[in-house]
Amino acid sequence: MPTSDTHPSESRSDGAAADVVRVDIQVDGVAMVQLLGPQDRLLKAVEKQYPDVRVLVRGNEVVLEGPSDAVRRARGLVDELVSLVRGGHDLAPAEVETSARVLDGGQSTPSAMFGDPIVSGRGKAIRAKTPGQREYVDAIDEHTITFGIGPAGTGKTYLAMAKAVQALQRREVQRIILTRPAVEAGERLGFLPGTLTDKIDPYLRPLYDALNEMMDPEIVPKLLAAGTVEVAPLAYMRGRTLNDAFVVLDEAQNTTPEQMKMFLTRLGFGSKMVVTGDVTQIDLPTGASGLQLVTRVLGDIDDIHFSRLTSDDVVRHTLVGRIVDAYTTFDAERQAQQHARSEASDAARADQSPRGTR
Repeated sequence: MPTSDTHPSESRSDGAAADVVRVDIQVDGVAMVQLLGPQDRLLKAVEKQYPDVRVLVRGNEVVLEGPSDAVRRARGLVDELVSLVRGGHDLAPAEVETSARVLDGGQSTPSAMFGDPIVSGRGKAIRAKTPGQREYVDAIDEHTITFGIGPAGTGKTYLAMAKAVQALQRREVQRIILTRPAVEAGERLGFLPGTLTDKIDPYLRPLYDALNEMMDPEIVPKLLAAGTVEVAPLAYMRGRTLNDAFVVLDEAQNTTPEQMKMFLTRLGFGSKMVVTGDVTQIDLPTGASGLQLVTRVLGDIDDIHFSRLTSDDVVRHTLVGRIVDAYTTFDAERQAQQHARSEASDAARADQSPRGTR
């Protein structure tokens, strides 16, 4: 474990006494490039989390200097990052930010929250990276049907597919079925050329891409040919009973209520289902979303769990989380304005209505 020496000192700022301390952390058994990241990105992420702390690196020694409370928190973060790297985690600035948030919350530690990898493939370990993702992954283990609802970039589909691959590798299921509705996102694609498979492949491409990241690309075609892994549009699920399968429905916000009911009633013995979607990105031309309705219909049924991810669980570029928050605020303000206009219109109609006749 990292060792440290603390050298408290005092300095004055704006005429007031300030408790300034220095902590030297000796890092052993870890390549510093893994701890610091390319171009010291992880080091800069630590400085961003604790701007009052000055961070210096000399060889395999990390020096923290600043106000005692901030240094104490920064030291806890660095110690956790060392433990994560030692445990085989590939860190990114997003993990530094999440780790700081977890430690400040005091409910857990990053190493406990991230846990063991779900699957490892092509030199990459896939695991939960936020408290919300951890809760989502645990819910998949504990329930037959799990709904992952949240904005883009929260890992809803990616983690569900990782759990599906894990279940297949452990022989908990005999096959994986990945499906999504073939709904245009407003582009009006028209009549695409080619066979039926050629026409629907663009809608299913994200699922193929994720599969190739988690499994050997040379094995994936063989599994697809054997039917061990099936990627198909939602319409192909009608009339089937899915036994001994891990089934993932992606982009569920674009299902109609009838399609959602059809899909969920395909559940067979020994199977597990995960339904993912973002209710803020509905592309249906008309009518209600099946994902919006199902939260009200099935909310109280045992062995069905709804995991709600937020912008805090976004693991893409940090801007994505801010974009999600900005749109959420904008939508809330627009709904409030529409509600106010509706009330004003109702009041105006009430004033213009006849007061009665003699």
